[in-house]
Amino acid sequence: MTRFNQAMCALLPITLLAGCATAIAPVDVTRFHGEGVARSGTVHIVPANPADEGSLEFRTTANAVRAALTRTGFAVLDEGVRRGDYEAVVEIGRQTHQPGRTRSPVSVGVGGSTGSYGSGLGVGLGIDLSGKPKPIVASRLRVQLRRMSDGTAIWEGRAETQAKEGTPAAQPGIAAGKLADALFRDFPGASGVTISVK
Repeated sequence: MTRFNQAMCALLPITLLAGCATAIAPVDVTRFHGEGVARSGTVHIVPANPADEGSLEFRTTANAVRAALTRTGFAVLDEGVRRGDYEAVVEIGRQTHQPGRTRSPVSVGVGGSTGSYGSGLGVGLGIDLSGKPKPIVASRLRVQLRRMSDGTAIWEGRAETQAKEGTPAAQPGIAAGKLADALFRDFPGASGVTISVK
């Protein structure tokens, strides 16, 4: 094996790890709460917009929030039950935007050299054939926990992540699970601080 091949083999695992690291977009999470936030109790989940209650997207997101709340220590009531200690108001959003090119699709380079065997001048033309960048899907989740007795909000959090359109991470179900898990991790979290969760 040549030295070049040995060097390439040594770099291959690093390259693969770098590719994996960049494929997983972090979730930006911000939470707000006062002192002594409850870590247990019964909760029912409702949409911020009542019109979303029957939608597949809300049910998918509600299931993700249910799993996250259960891991935190809360007991989530069955769908449609309007009683309990707390109400989790869930708001979801997805937005797609087209990123611009970071460089020109065509580049021209000029190079020259001089030496004992003469001089030379070369012109190089480079064309970017990668095509138009894929659209980016931004997924957002906001949850507010309210006391049922008086409607007071005791905790609120929001989370956002981005993924290229068409990738698994951009699918609503996967994104909802990722957002809910990040939002309720280390509940209740530091108040007023934005963190990145991988």
